Amino acid sequence: MVRLRLKRFGRTHGAFYRLNAIDKRSPRNGRVIEELGWYDPIAKDPDKQLKLNAERIDYWLSVGAQPSRTAANLIKKIGLDPTPGKNSRPSAVTNNKERMNEPTRLNTKEPLNESYANRHPHDLS
Repeated sequence: MVRLRLKRFGRTHGAFYRLNAIDKRSPRNGRVIEELGWYDPIAKDPDKQLKLNAERIDYWLSVGAQPSRTAANLIKKIGLDPTPGKNSRPSAVTNNKERMNEPTRLNTKEPLNESYANRHPHDLS
């Protein structure tokens, strides 16, 4: 399983992090699959504090990569949804809810009218 997590660089009391796609079994500073950006918590300017590749992060999330808590918070800062395996069509959930509220058609040749839709299925009269 692939995780999106931070890899620590810098010196004592001067941390600098890189956001990476890493195999879950590898150590914190282990081998990286892909580097996705960096985070500098010490930088004074907010523009120089965070730089992430949104397109690649979105790709990794779409294929099921799990972000760590800190990585998820950083991903939210750039405006992406950190939910792994999300559907590429955001309207699909609303379409399913709308479809559930519609009456089903038992016979496709016969037009659906209100009296037919409200009849109980076991009522044969």
